[in-house]
Amino acid sequence: MSDAAPAKHEAAQKMGFKDGDLIQELGYDDDVDFDLRDSLEDAVGSELLTEEDHEVVDGIIYWWRDDDGDLIDALVDSLVSLDDDAVVWLLTPKSGRDGYVSPAAIQADAPTAGLHVTNTEGVSEDWSATRLVARRKN
Repeated sequence: MSDAAPAKHEAAQKMGFKDGDLIQELGYDDDVDFDLRDSLEDAVGSELLTEEDHEVVDGIIYWWRDDDGDLIDALVDSLVSLDDDAVVWLLTPKSGRDGYVSPAAIQADAPTAGLHVTNTEGVSEDWSATRLVARRKN
């Protein structure tokens, strides 16, 4: 086995996705990282679900740029499809790239949407992924 195979799935492993998981992709546009998408699909063994799919999913990847609109509304809308203990990975352009979203903005908006920021990973050359989970109910 070559070193390329583990490296190819490194982002999926960082994001906690595994074979059999259902992932919904939101915010798709022509600027997304196609290698990252392919790596996620290979890791879970199926295509990413689209915005039109209405299945309960194990995770969401949400491509988000500064000019995409209201982040709080988008995050609230994304929660409809999530299974218990599922996560939203908010993929944003890295600093210095068009559409950059500051981590402070994500930290400020996530709680209003009922989410909590847990960590951020560099998942590709141009995109960072911020892991958002539902706040625990008491």
